[in-house]
Amino acid sequence: MSVYKERLCSAEEAVKKVKSGNRIVFSHACGEPRVLPAALMKRVNELKGVQIVHMVPMGEALYCRPEYAGSFRHVALFSGGPTREAIWENRADYVPYIFSEIPFLFDSVLPVDVAMVTVSPPDKNGFCSLGVSVDYTKRAVECAKIVIAEINKTMPRTHGESFVHVSEIDCFVEVDVPIAELKATELTEVEINIGRHVAELIEDGSCLQLGIGGIPDAVLKNLGGLKDLGVHSEMISDGVKHLVEKGIINGRRKNFHKDKIVVNFLMGSREFYDWVDDNPIIEMRTVDYTNNPYIVAQNKNMIAINSALEVDLLGQVCADTLGPKQFSGVGGQLDFVRGARMSEGGKAVIALPSTAKGEVSRIVPTLKEGAAVTTSRNDVDYVVTDYGIASLKGKTVRDRMKALINIAHPSVREELQKKAYEIYHVLL
Repeated sequence: MSVYKERLCSAEEAVKKVKSGNRIVFSHACGEPRVLPAALMKRVNELKGVQIVHMVPMGEALYCRPEYAGSFRHVALFSGGPTREAIWENRADYVPYIFSEIPFLFDSVLPVDVAMVTVSPPDKNGFCSLGVSVDYTKRAVECAKIVIAEINKTMPRTHGESFVHVSEIDCFVEVDVPIAELKATELTEVEINIGRHVAELIEDGSCLQLGIGGIPDAVLKNLGGLKDLGVHSEMISDGVKHLVEKGIINGRRKNFHKDKIVVNFLMGSREFYDWVDDNPIIEMRTVDYTNNPYIVAQNKNMIAINSALEVDLLGQVCADTLGPKQFSGVGGQLDFVRGARMSEGGKAVIALPSTAKGEVSRIVPTLKEGAAVTTSRNDVDYVVTDYGIASLKGKTVRDRMKALINIAHPSVREELQKKAYEIYHVLL
């Protein structure tokens, strides 16, 4: 494979392809390059005005540090732990955008100069796999003027739209650092209760979309009595693997992509990555396909399960800001909420703890000043907390306020009733 050998180089040599003013796109989440970002930072004195674009950050985000501000500026499509402070302090920028439409940005307002990605070693036919990150990453590779790929033997080879031929890559950098993992945490009693309530809305043969974190994991742990579940989601993790192995998730009743788990990125443990490696049940597709509401809606009995930071008495959902501060991002919530609502038998579920840190109510009279509405009150079917299920679909403002107050923490229900009258003139 002469092309591979000819283009093989060190990380330091590869990043010399970057010029001042370039826009670099990193592959997403656990597919983020492990060595190239640090090598790029070594050029801090040579480069000016370089933009680094990506979604969920899993690395150190050195380019967000104050000392690099003159050379590098992060443009976030999703804020995370390593990048929030830079956004809050105006050393980085945030682009509010629906996940399904992000690939189209690379064709228009965010043209890509350099794509830095992680791939599996090439197979005998010269194809590398983008593995755990196909999402917007595949489109970034297709649009970029220069593609630099870390060749990582720990990257699983996934099926579907994940393949990139060696001829499409300009520089290969072999690395010996495991790809990032998503560490599981022990479920709290609150998460377990939420998972139990959400599971009440799921029936045999349902098709699921789940996100990241304790609540999706808790939901999956409560599905042991069901059968023939399917998955069409933007991402999955270890919990799905466990239910596949138990025969609970098998895709047998899916009417669309039958027998397949359709997904665009993966985050999990090393054991999980070993399971998805060369596993034909996993069908990786780009996010403009998996998250397209019209595609989502093709799945009958689609259950979309998403989270929120707070929900107000009107049913408005804030999932990505803490007041005016950007906390995370829109991601695929709106994509799947709308897709599930168009699905025959579908349900759109927003699940969140009744309180933050056990003290502050997350069912609120009004969203915080400056907060963004992630999902409108017109789009939500169900809101679930550790205290139960509020069905909002087709309900009057008065009835939905009653339902939301009933799932708030008991200590704030009386105050919420007062605010319903003071602010909205609704007497409960």
